[in-house]
Amino acid sequence: MNKNFRKQGNQGKAMKYMIRADIKVNGNVQRKDIIGAIMGQTEGLLGDELELRKLQRTARVGHVDVEIEVKNGKVHGNIFIPSSMDNVETAIIASSLETIDRIGPCDAVITVVEISDVRATKRNSVVERAKELLLHLVNSGEAASKTVVEEVRAVLTTGTATSYHGLTSGPNVENSDSLIIVEGRNDVKNLLNHGIKNAISADGAGDIKQELIDLANGKETVILAIDGDRGGQMLFLQLFDILKIDFVAQAPPGQEWELLPQKTITMCLQKKIEADRFKSDLDKQIAIDDEKYSKDDSWADDFDDEFASSEAPPEIQELFDKLDEIGKNKAVFLYKDGSYSDEEISASKLSESIEEAEDVEAIIINTPITGSVLEKLKDSSIQTLVGTKEGKDFTNDGDVKIWLSEVHR
Repeated sequence: MNKNFRKQGNQGKAMKYMIRADIKVNGNVQRKDIIGAIMGQTEGLLGDELELRKLQRTARVGHVDVEIEVKNGKVHGNIFIPSSMDNVETAIIASSLETIDRIGPCDAVITVVEISDVRATKRNSVVERAKELLLHLVNSGEAASKTVVEEVRAVLTTGTATSYHGLTSGPNVENSDSLIIVEGRNDVKNLLNHGIKNAISADGAGDIKQELIDLANGKETVILAIDGDRGGQMLFLQLFDILKIDFVAQAPPGQEWELLPQKTITMCLQKKIEADRFKSDLDKQIAIDDEKYSKDDSWADDFDDEFASSEAPPEIQELFDKLDEIGKNKAVFLYKDGSYSDEEISASKLSESIEEAEDVEAIIINTPITGSVLEKLKDSSIQTLVGTKEGKDFTNDGDVKIWLSEVHR
């Protein structure tokens, strides 16, 4: 736990509380998948004031730390979130974690174990009661939502699809020498629409039915058809050690089997690769990712839902916030000591001001970035430029790092 506090040491605010939560995932997921789900699935739940990304940028909440171990294809571990907010706000953040019930395609259960007072002061009994009430409220709403989703989804699984021990399947899954395993019911239906009748759904890689394992083990050839995203890889990791898989057919990046046209389906099946080779390549990529993320976990701020987004890092997002405060066609300097210039600079005087500027770290300008501004920066020591979009004669062949609100926000 001490390492979490050391990570927060340079953020300028002492952490008061530590949220510790137990997590169980019915599948093989990585640390980044759990953090991504926390960031994405709590977004908008508690309102703008308690948005996790914004709380991290202001150091009111520290980086999320996850410790996990994998056993029998399932994950169990702990989540740690340090907080410098008061006890009521911290309790609300803690309760929001328990609304997360899936990590990618896998079922997950998060239970808040405790909110410990880092300063060793006595916790107020009102906080505990508030947490219990909030958890009850959130969990009740979640159950109702699940019922609605399941009812609507049931409508989509009609047609020529059949059921094999409760799993949605094509009519030929028992008689065919080969078997195609897909993630969901709609994947089976789409394959049926294109004449493929030997597909069966794993129903999201939850508790895998023994009947599916026996069916796969009795086939000459088993193909696992996965979506072209992180969720598809997670499904493969979940099933690889449980049942027979000979080949993997992956959809193009960002695409799902339930939406693929017939031409793409045929191409993906033709280009299937051996499961052992797919596993080897995936393990190498996981090792690279783990090494990268163990050195720097600031990437968690850039997650959108359960996958990484193109947002700028927190320090640039703060400059975007400053950009909103500046008048149109005006600019301000950010100095190396963290202060801003006292007066806004008009675009017509910006070139002159750049020549006279000292100890300037960044320029924030509420206007498109033009080639003339970039040309002037070549002879300065300014490394960062924040603007709205590309302007006339825009070309950056220098060392200046450019962030545009229309692109990176």
